[in-house]
Amino acid sequence: MTHLVTGAGSGIGAALTRLLHERGDDLVLLARSDDRAAELAGEYAGARTLVADLADSTALERTLAAADLPERVDSLTHAAGVVDLAPVGETRLAAWQEQLDVNLTAPMLLTRALLPALRAARGTVVFVNSGSGIRANPTWAGYAASKFGLRALADALRLEEQEHGVRVTGVHPGRVATPMQEKVHATEGKEYDPADWSDPATVADAIRHVLDLPRDSTIPELLLRPAG
Repeated sequence: MTHLVTGAGSGIGAALTRLLHERGDDLVLLARSDDRAAELAGEYAGARTLVADLADSTALERTLAAADLPERVDSLTHAAGVVDLAPVGETRLAAWQEQLDVNLTAPMLLTRALLPALRAARGTVVFVNSGSGIRANPTWAGYAASKFGLRALADALRLEEQEHGVRVTGVHPGRVATPMQEKVHATEGKEYDPADWSDPATVADAIRHVLDLPRDSTIPELLLRPAG
């Protein structure tokens, strides 16, 4: 099987990439720079890399148009993301735009480019969303807006691609023990203990289940929350 994963260098994306690599699947990993691509290629022997900046939509579209993409892709998992917390009255336009570009526009562009390969394999698209894609809290407007939009993208794509056999799942974890979560705690002025939150490996295993689901069923949405 061939899987394309974004965000493979950290958090949920890294946990999923390790899991798929360990069982011998073929990987295409998106990296933001040549140096990062070299690191990923060194860590995951045999993996292909694609260098693209998810925060630059115009450059990303150009890169994808020129890229030698696989003819068949069994899954595309959008695990990359950024967060920048601020009240609406203090939100910087650049921070707002970056969250929309990375968390929403980039997944649309990648999915659009890979649809022929996903259709050929009757593959699965996984959008790693968030609890913030269901409910928005104070200071989370920018991030939640991008994740609400990602949920809408998943819903529309799911119905559009049903006739082609492409399955679409939105995964909505609560707080996960990742570097992003550590940044969030620092912004909130709270002490961070990774043991309080879901392990990225747990979320990755749930995604693996989605990818391996027999063809007779689909999981449109999956919600996970820390047990505590």
